[in-house]
Amino acid sequence: MKNTSITIVTILCLLSYLLTQGQNIESIKEKFSKIEFEYDKITGIGNETGCTRRDPSDVIKVGDVYYVYYTKVYGVSPGYWGTIWYATSTDEGYTWTEQGEILGLGEKNAFDSQATFTPNIIFANNKYYMYYTGVKPTPGNENGEFENNSTTDITAIGLAISDLPNGPFVRSSIEPILRVSVEPEKFDSYRIDDAVLLYRNGLYWLYYKGRSRGHGIGGPRHTEMGVAFSKNPEGPFTKLDRQLLPGSHEVMLWQEGVGIGALASISNTLEYAPNGVDFTSNKLGIKVKNRPKAPGVYRQDLTDSTIKGEGLKWGISMIHNGDEAYLIRYEVRQNED
Repeated sequence: MKNTSITIVTILCLLSYLLTQGQNIESIKEKFSKIEFEYDKITGIGNETGCTRRDPSDVIKVGDVYYVYYTKVYGVSPGYWGTIWYATSTDEGYTWTEQGEILGLGEKNAFDSQATFTPNIIFANNKYYMYYTGVKPTPGNENGEFENNSTTDITAIGLAISDLPNGPFVRSSIEPILRVSVEPEKFDSYRIDDAVLLYRNGLYWLYYKGRSRGHGIGGPRHTEMGVAFSKNPEGPFTKLDRQLLPGSHEVMLWQEGVGIGALASISNTLEYAPNGVDFTSNKLGIKVKNRPKAPGVYRQDLTDSTIKGEGLKWGISMIHNGDEAYLIRYEVRQNED
């Protein structure tokens, strides 16, 4: 495993050199500094009393239909509950039709038997790969429930596969494809969550957020972003042995030019990495007002890997509404003033 990690790091360093030749970071900074977000209410998966919809996936388009996947639970917004549902649109995400649950709970005692949530998706090998977070009840809990800030249980990332974007999705295994690190000092030794997918330079990139055991009960502000790689969307995935971006509880990622753009949620900043990894060495720190919450991005590259550098256009995010949450559409504008 260690040799594999070293090989990946070596490849990335070389790619970083090649990709940054002629790359104008200042032009990216100028573009990002003009970004503004505008919001529109949506129908079908918007505000609904007694119902929570949150954690939208990146948006994909198949034929003339847009798809978004999300966590749904009745009555409770925060915490580790819910299952994965999906909706479709034919008007660029303004009007949605909820189609139903697409991935329920795992079998009893499985890693995802308490909840399935924070889905994301990519098309490869003529199949749709859905990556999601799962939790199981905390061992010893009398009510068979997951304790939200328990130090005795962990989250994991699972994978379900389908021939069609509307399912049925079948779990690739009863085991997750990515677990927390066993070393307590690692940034992802306590929890991992929120997969974001990318196909780049012959590898499948799985970005995720992590929190260490030392910061387990410290909340989202201690969350950092990491990445793992595989030649196959089904894994096995090898983690890059370091974190990429602090203050990244709910990170939005997209292809921008030759690199990767990011919106770090805790710091409310737009960032950029020419090689998809070195966000801090090229740190932009461009503050964003009224940022989208837990956003997904419309990304053509998720269903067509030949598309490169498409930029940030629109997507779906969430709004907290007391003890509930609902989904909303955002549009990206360039402020030329």
